[in-house]
Amino acid sequence: MRKVSRSIAAVALIAIAASAAAAQHAGAHWTYSGEDGPSHWGALSHDYAVCSSGHEQSPIDITTVMSASLPAIQVDYKPSPLSVVDNGHTIMVTPAPGSSIMVAGKKYDLVQYHFHRPSEEEINGKRHAMVAHLVHKDAEGHLAVIAVLLDVGPANATVQSIWSHLPDMKDMQMTVDSVAVDPAGLLPAARGYYTFAGSLTTPPCSEHVTWFVLKTPVTISTDQEAAFAKLYPMNARPVQPLHGRTVKVSP
Repeated sequence: MRKVSRSIAAVALIAIAASAAAAQHAGAHWTYSGEDGPSHWGALSHDYAVCSSGHEQSPIDITTVMSASLPAIQVDYKPSPLSVVDNGHTIMVTPAPGSSIMVAGKKYDLVQYHFHRPSEEEINGKRHAMVAHLVHKDAEGHLAVIAVLLDVGPANATVQSIWSHLPDMKDMQMTVDSVAVDPAGLLPAARGYYTFAGSLTTPPCSEHVTWFVLKTPVTISTDQEAAFAKLYPMNARPVQPLHGRTVKVSP
């Protein structure tokens, strides 16, 4: 059974339109190029100022790293009915409550995951075909993001389940009760990772986000990449200065 409802983003836009004052400071329009592109995000709204002034911005080019004995990422993801939206910037999936990760005894609940083309993260100056960002939040509201690099190769069944049920319109949430999607299908078997302090990669670019960039990529097919590219040929923020941050890597 398929159900369509207005997304949270659409409701927010209606509220912003109702208030001229709010429109000047909240929900400012942004893009990945031109006058509203990444180099201008910090000037589009007071709420976006940290996009320009922050010192822990993401993504980054991972070059110099410090080897460390890092705790394993314990993954407890569960299948749930597909709930997907094309929000005008990416394809985003909102899982049902119940999926989480545990790192060093701290639990983070999976709140959403989405995709960028090409990968926002660079490894020694190299971008991958795409990346999936799985966004988590702990009980105190702290965010942690797992980045899964995506290379072209064999098709990914989880990606295909999502791509096969994309909404026809932007900002409309599509719920497909008959399709259960397990986000664990986006993860590689090897879970070694790079970690660093960063930010959201889209406005408002909020900092104090813990990043886990998995070292082992997962594959998607040429057709799967092309299907996303039809919607978003390029939706990746340029890499940001490191400003002295340390990037740790597990063995």
